[in-house]
Amino acid sequence: MPTSTPPAPTPTLPLRHRVVLVTGGAQGIGRGVAESVLRAGGSVLIGDLDVEAGRACLAEWDVGDKAQLVELDVSCETSVQHFVQHARDAFGRIDGLVNNAAIAEPHVGPLEALELAEWNRYLASNLTSAFLCCKHALPSLREHEGSIVNIASTRALQSEAHTEPYAATKGGLVAMTHALAISAGPEVRVNAISPGWITTEAWQKPAERHPPKLSHEDHVQHPAGRVGTPEDVGHLAVYLISPQSAFVTGQNFIIDGGMTRKMQYA
Repeated sequence: MPTSTPPAPTPTLPLRHRVVLVTGGAQGIGRGVAESVLRAGGSVLIGDLDVEAGRACLAEWDVGDKAQLVELDVSCETSVQHFVQHARDAFGRIDGLVNNAAIAEPHVGPLEALELAEWNRYLASNLTSAFLCCKHALPSLREHEGSIVNIASTRALQSEAHTEPYAATKGGLVAMTHALAISAGPEVRVNAISPGWITTEAWQKPAERHPPKLSHEDHVQHPAGRVGTPEDVGHLAVYLISPQSAFVTGQNFIIDGGMTRKMQYA
């Protein structure tokens, strides 16, 4: 029932006083998410194997203790435990977890030539990693009615040739999202974001940063008129972590400028 009280204004800093963990947060989409969290008033702990890239983030952001870095191997349970414990010790709470770290290269060559070790490497980095981070962060997330965001991919829904390990792990992440949403709710909400073409060249560490080389054709094949950026994903992640999405869980959000909706003929 509507009340007679005036509507409250939308919070300008929806993540104020909230702490968010971002795996693979030093470059690319992960960096875009981490920066969006900071802009929304939150504190962020980035975990990344590339410590040089992580230190560059902290120096460029210059926000003091609101942003911290832990060297993280998401395929190693001990490393994940240390990452989560650091968040508890440094910030006293965990309100959000963004499982972003993954092997980014989807192409592996013909399946009949694929080594089992390579298949398992994708599983460990892209799917088991999210399981480990969720497992160890859930107690703190439950305590603060937090939110998990898994970064999947539109490749969970459509494919190019010779991308089976990547597609399988991203599809598994989408399925794990809705399963965990049922198990962890109502205290913890769990959603996935499936990005399409996101250009990350300008979001690398300084030594590897360069403007993207994109053609007019690259942009116009998207109904939105352009290729995506890490900020686009970051804005959606902030919404899914914030109280503004309190009635949203178990969902997979496609953020691809409409590309997967557009019929394409060679």
